[in-house]
This record gives sequence, structure tokens and C-alpha cells, in this order.
Amino acid sequence: MTLSYYTVIILLLAGTIRVATPLILSALAGLFSERSGVVALGLEGMMLGAAFGSAAASAIYGSAWLGLLVGVSVSVLIAAVLSFACVFKKGNQVVAAIALNITISGLAPTLALAWFNQGNQTPGLTNSAQRFLEITLPWAKVSRTHPFPGLIYSELISGHSVIVYLAALLVPLSAFILYKTRFGLRVRAVGENPHALDSAGISVNKIRTQAVLISGVLSGVAGTYLATAAGAGFIPDMTAGKGYLALAALIFGNWKPYRALGACLLFAFTDTVATRLQGVPLPLIGIIPVQFIIALPYLMTVILLAGFVARPEPPKAIGVPYEKEN
Repeated sequence: MTLSYYTVIILLLAGTIRVATPLILSALAGLFSERSGVVALGLEGMMLGAAFGSAAASAIYGSAWLGLLVGVSVSVLIAAVLSFACVFKKGNQVVAAIALNITISGLAPTLALAWFNQGNQTPGLTNSAQRFLEITLPWAKVSRTHPFPGLIYSELISGHSVIVYLAALLVPLSAFILYKTRFGLRVRAVGENPHALDSAGISVNKIRTQAVLISGVLSGVAGTYLATAAGAGFIPDMTAGKGYLALAALIFGNWKPYRALGACLLFAFTDTVATRLQGVPLPLIGIIPVQFIIALPYLMTVILLAGFVARPEPPKAIGVPYEKEN
């Protein structure tokens, strides 16, 4: 393998990590919600609301960290509304989530136009304090002179924003919480057999609400990443279906954190390769139409789900409002 091929592969993998970050965070958000029995179709709306809130706060106050706080707060607020409608009022979880997604997709651009008057988007975040910039780890620049393994360290390990590293830490932390703590045991139990948990004197509504709020926190970080790290401001529909794609990765991973991580990386790699293919002529094929390239990650999702997840095993009580027995 020549150095040029090696470099291209490393750069593709580095791009995969960046593209996968919001998918990983959103998939973890869906993991907590669906493990507790609440359908996580609201991920898209929570991410989009967080993207707008973080970008608006960063533009107004000039602080990416304040933008993160606002973005997470907006997402948690949306999660609280979803929890109230689905957990306490026993509403249809799918209908409530889709309604919230549609509401946020219209409300966010409308507020952006009213507040900033810049065509349904927030001002560009040009100040370095307004964004989460890439972090260069020690000796990363020096290591570039030694392609192997220096390029791996300088491009794959170094050169990412703090949210990317946070997402990497949250995967084992989420697995630990779900499988090694009392709270995680209760979340899994309430998604499988809420009546057994209720008979033990534990509030089903409380556990589900806590799980949905955690989902809101993680979705808020994912939306903030899109607006203040991967991007430089809010634009309408900037999530581009990533919430649904993360949910597909969660199903593909059979509602397990590490399997969902692998699915997110696979989808992100497909997206990264598709982006690199734009305008590049291929042997015997020529230049692939850009419309097909844009659709390639979603087409791959459908193929994988249809071909490799023939028998998914979701939580048994997912989507079913809990009615306390008399």
C-alpha cells in the first residue's frame, strides 16, 4: 500500500469520527429512552432545537460553552414536554414525537428570522470563542513527519473538538450505567416489565421520565455539536435526518451501546466516502450523480436493516403507556 493510499484511508477514518459524533450521541440518547419503554422518534426535534438554541446563544453572547448550556436546556425542555405527553398523559408516543419534530422544524427557523433577520438562520459563528474548535494534542504536529504511526496520532486521535472526545467517553459510561448500576437495572426493567417494577414499589413514570430527560441531555450535546463544532451556525433542517439515522443505528445494534456505536461508525463511514465521491470519476462508471451520493448513506441504512436485522429484539414494553393495575 503506497503512502498516498494510506493517507487517504487515515483521512477517511478521521472524517468518519467527526461525522459519527452526532449519531453516537443521538443513538445513546435513544438507547436510554427506548430501554425505558418510550419510543425515541423525538431525537430529530431535540437535536434541531438544541442546534438552534446553541447557535443563537453563541451568536448573542459569544461563548460556545454558554451555547452548549442553552442547547442542552432547550433539548431537555422538549424532552420534558414529550415525557409529559407520553408518560403522564399516556398519549401515543409516535404521534407526539412526530408532532414535536414538525413543530421544532418550523419554529426554529421562524425564531431565527424574527431574532436575527438573516434568512431563517443564525449569524455565522466566526469568533473562535463562539465555537468548539479542534484540539491539537501534544506532539501531534511533530508526529506528522512520521506517517506510521504518527499520522494515526495526529489525524485520528488528535485534531477533534472536545465534544468528539466527550462522545467517545459517553459510550462506555452509558454501558456502565445501564448494566452496572441500580438506575440502569431499573431502566431496563421498566422497558421489559413495568408491572413487576411497580409491584416492587418503584415509580414507573419516574424512571421513564428520568430516562427521557437523559435522552434530552445527550440529544442537546449532539445538536450543539452540529451547530457550534461541525458547523458555524444554525440553518433550517441542518440535522438532515440524523436523529432517524441514529435510531436506525440503535435498532441495527439491537439496543446495545457498543453495537450501536459500530452501526454509527459504519453509517458515518458510508457518508464520508459518499462525500469524497462527489465529482470524482470512477472507472467504467464515470461521475456518479450527486443525488445518488447524497442518498447513499440512507440507502445503505435500509439495506443493512433489511438484510442484517431480521429479528430485532426491542424492549417488550416499548411504545406501550403504563396503566397502573388496581
